[in-house]
Amino acid sequence: MQGKKIIVGITGSIAAYKSALLVRLLVKAGAEVKVIMTPAAKDFITPLTMSVLSKDDVLSDTFEDKSGRWTNHVELGLWADLIIVAPATANTVGKMATGICDNLLLMTYLSARCPVFIAPAMDLDMWKHASTQENIKLLQGRGIHLLAPADGELASGLSGEGRMEEPEAIYKSLSEFLNESLPLKGIKALVSAGPTYEAIDPVRFIGNRSTGTMGFKIADELSRQGAKVTLVAGPSSATSVQKAVTRINVESASEMLDACLKFAPDSNLIIMSAAVADYRPENISETKIKKGDGIPQIPLTATKDILTELGSKKKPGQILVGFALETNNELDNAKAKLKNKNLDLIVLNSLQDEGAGFGTDTNKISIIDKDGGVTPYATKPKKEVAEDIVAFIISRINKS
Repeated sequence: MQGKKIIVGITGSIAAYKSALLVRLLVKAGAEVKVIMTPAAKDFITPLTMSVLSKDDVLSDTFEDKSGRWTNHVELGLWADLIIVAPATANTVGKMATGICDNLLLMTYLSARCPVFIAPAMDLDMWKHASTQENIKLLQGRGIHLLAPADGELASGLSGEGRMEEPEAIYKSLSEFLNESLPLKGIKALVSAGPTYEAIDPVRFIGNRSTGTMGFKIADELSRQGAKVTLVAGPSSATSVQKAVTRINVESASEMLDACLKFAPDSNLIIMSAAVADYRPENISETKIKKGDGIPQIPLTATKDILTELGSKKKPGQILVGFALETNNELDNAKAKLKNKNLDLIVLNSLQDEGAGFGTDTNKISIIDKDGGVTPYATKPKKEVAEDIVAFIISRINKS
């Protein structure tokens, strides 16, 4: 649901009060919600209530009062990833079936290319009426998704079918639908992010300037596209937006290697974006090194290369992606790293490029595949860079 663009259409029914909770659930889950109310819906719940809950202006009129500015229903229809009309009255269902568009909600529905759901709400006899049932079948035949009304006490005092489904159930249905349609559904992904800290003594360490932001953005985007993500993170203040991301905290290169080797065998996709130390102190002092002890000599020893280890153990069908941060001979060095470590893709960024590297809100990358193809990208915010990387991987998966 995170980042999904959802239109909630509210029509003139006493069940409109349930729409407030539905909007709250969607917004809380991270969706971007726009509410469109029919004129009759305002008799049952106020636009102010829905505006506060959706954190956006409520739309209702084709033209804004006095200004005459047009509310572009075509843009609204194209903007949405999903439309849910809840409650959908018999009147609105009939108009949707016949193509009548005498209000902004219906105009937007006719302009939409996204999936559309309806959650009908009406009295028992209205729901059972042959015309309503024919309209429902007609809409379903056109691909509209029906969230059938529940059986229970109705506003008229009757009891039977006609109650709008409960908001929690509607939310669950929408969430399941969106998850099933995501391109990385069923993919298990392993991502590494951040620096490693290699201890000198209990106080000091060798580290680098990585914040982990790029790796966290990649993990979030993979999760948003349906993957089950495990994020192995070195010391970092970055956080995941996607609650479904499982974070494993580590500190040293050795700890990161152990964690990656643990989760890699069960992963379809592995993206190693962490800035792992190449060297660590050969000996770690158990006590703080005192200044009076003279200038310490700190011999270093090489850490195990995580990418090389994973590349040597790569299973058929696994996709292994590495990162290369270079300062010179960037393309040649990245291609050599891709080949030597048995990678499928490598993401290159150069410290020579403005806006790339550690400690920035942006990055500039090129993606190199094992066939030698190079796809350069412009400098962008790291969230958009993550989207580009994941989109490239999805396109590769779709071709295989």
